[in-house]
Amino acid sequence: MTDCYCGSGRSFQDCCGPIIKSKAAPTAEALMRSRYAAYCIVDAGYIHQTSHPKVQEQYQFEDIQNWAKENKWTKLEIIHTEKGQSSDNEGIVEFKAHFIAADGKLHVHQERSVFLKEDGKWFYLEGSYPKSAPVQSNKVSRNDPCPCGSGKKFKKCCG
Repeated sequence: MTDCYCGSGRSFQDCCGPIIKSKAAPTAEALMRSRYAAYCIVDAGYIHQTSHPKVQEQYQFEDIQNWAKENKWTKLEIIHTEKGQSSDNEGIVEFKAHFIAADGKLHVHQERSVFLKEDGKWFYLEGSYPKSAPVQSNKVSRNDPCPCGSGKKFKKCCG
């Protein structure tokens, strides 16, 4: 069994897999985690479908797919959640998505995302980018430890 990409500690088949296949996410955080997992497996259709209908036109399928493919997604950190439980209709999830870009540099995408629930289904509405200290991102060479934290060399892991 493969660990879920979202870092929940559960298997992909018991965590984000069923949500991506068709099961509605029970919370805003579960939707956020499944969207991250969808980037990891390059499922642009799911990411597009779970964007709120008001903003879907802003997110082009090809752009989502290209960004998912171009990067090696290494870790998700949930920083903070507000509301977004099954009984709520709105929620906020702040997160950091760590990835290695095509240039070999480690990056961190930090976002404060707003989610809405309509007809029992959660949707991503919009995100803002909290001001934070700049993240040092150095090029990872083949023989360096992998930034994903596996303990393996980069070339044997995410490289």
